[in-house]
Amino acid sequence: MPQRSARGAQAPLKILLLAAEVVPFAKTGGLADVTGSLPKAIRALGHDIRVGMPRYGRIRPDQFNLTRILEPFPVPMDDRTEPAELMQATLDGEVPVYLVENARYFDRDGIYMYPDDAERFIMFCRGVLEGVKRLGWQPDIIHCHDWHTALVPNWLKTIYADDPFFADTASVYTIHNLAYQGIFGHRVLEIAGIDEYGFIVHPDIMDLNEVVDFMARGIAFADVISTVSETYAREILTSEFGEKLDPLLRDRRDRLFGILNGIDVDEFNPATDRYLEVNYTLESLDLRVENKLSLQREAGLREDRRIPVVGIIARLTDQKGFDLITNIVEPMLQHLGAQFVVLGTGEQRYHDFFTDLTNRYAGQAGAFLTFNASLARRIYAGADVFLMPSRFEPCGLGQMIAMRYGSVPVVRAVGGLADTVRDYDPATGEGTGFVFKPYDAMALYTTLVRAVETYRYPDIWRKLQTRCMQQDFSWQASARKYVELYARAREFHARDRAAAQEKEAKDRAANRTQKGE
Repeated sequence: MPQRSARGAQAPLKILLLAAEVVPFAKTGGLADVTGSLPKAIRALGHDIRVGMPRYGRIRPDQFNLTRILEPFPVPMDDRTEPAELMQATLDGEVPVYLVENARYFDRDGIYMYPDDAERFIMFCRGVLEGVKRLGWQPDIIHCHDWHTALVPNWLKTIYADDPFFADTASVYTIHNLAYQGIFGHRVLEIAGIDEYGFIVHPDIMDLNEVVDFMARGIAFADVISTVSETYAREILTSEFGEKLDPLLRDRRDRLFGILNGIDVDEFNPATDRYLEVNYTLESLDLRVENKLSLQREAGLREDRRIPVVGIIARLTDQKGFDLITNIVEPMLQHLGAQFVVLGTGEQRYHDFFTDLTNRYAGQAGAFLTFNASLARRIYAGADVFLMPSRFEPCGLGQMIAMRYGSVPVVRAVGGLADTVRDYDPATGEGTGFVFKPYDAMALYTTLVRAVETYRYPDIWRKLQTRCMQQDFSWQASARKYVELYARAREFHARDRAAAQEKEAKDRAANRTQKGE
């Protein structure tokens, strides 16, 4: 059970957060933003949180002031050991970050998409666990993020189950996107040291009896499971969103919770953002139009403050709704008098589509088929409408950032989009964006019509922008919910451990009885 201080408040926890990517050290997507921001917010609540990640080749010691805190130590891998070193950096000079170093596995140009990814992330996770043991820093909670770290809850209930160092350590497993599960063959169980326990067997998910699904193991063994919005936590219990793991999730629904991600409001701040043409606040919102004009110039669009600019920043995939967008973007340009700008990379067919679109609609459509963090800020600050028509969206950060910058979102009512954007109601004047439900091109188009028509009324639009910018998507509230979740995980862990010990005692007694002792 969580300890209490003399005043009755929960005593500070020791939390080890594990992730494959963390801002500012390494990033490919929103996972890194979360794991770079959440620890700082939890630290601010008075808890001792530390972060573990691999030391990829791109993380230069001189750039991040890395120091070596553990000389090479052995990490069990299959029937051998591999040497690892532990480097340390900090987040904002406060949160310790432990980086597992092994040149064979991590000194590469990229982060993912290697044939030995399973082995690489086993090495990382096992290296962190062995490293903190050598440091003598005993975590109350290990908070694991996505499939790369999902074997840790499995290990805590198997190979580390009798290790006194981790006896009171509870696990929290956070699903950021259920679609990416980390699926490998039986050999991985041997490398991870858990082959004697075999596959996970579930009567309603026959595939689990034949493959090693990292995410499924995190779900099955964690003391508590969380995901990144309340709506997504409900959605993944269904076959539509459950990615074939919904039967397992339903089995553990009493331990499944949704906590909405936040954003770093100091980093994403139009008042101080160094990438903008002009900084502005809610009180100086009239200045925002200078960023719109600047974006129109940069995107090769006709400069006109009266023309609504629709922007999107996303991976060019069906998941992000681009199969819908390609069906409606030309009617939008032809009939709604809007401009369109897209930033992102992805499937080649979408690269080809937007290249052709910008050629045929010069001055009205702009495409940046790349990743550019500074340009993303300028789109948030310059677009009037921000588009997120996702097929599914566990949380989504883009709509939160857009609202902070005064760009009004058009979203589909799924996952975190449903939890963060309220549909504008002209009868009451309430709402923070425009929302549609069916995954259908016409539903998206009619919602864009509503947005563009509302834009033509400047006073109403200004009120919409104001409500958007007043939303609080900071990490403070979410961090408090995670601390509550950690306490709940410790309660579950203590209860499960007591039940296991009671069962073990009964089994020993039964064996003695059988032997006539």
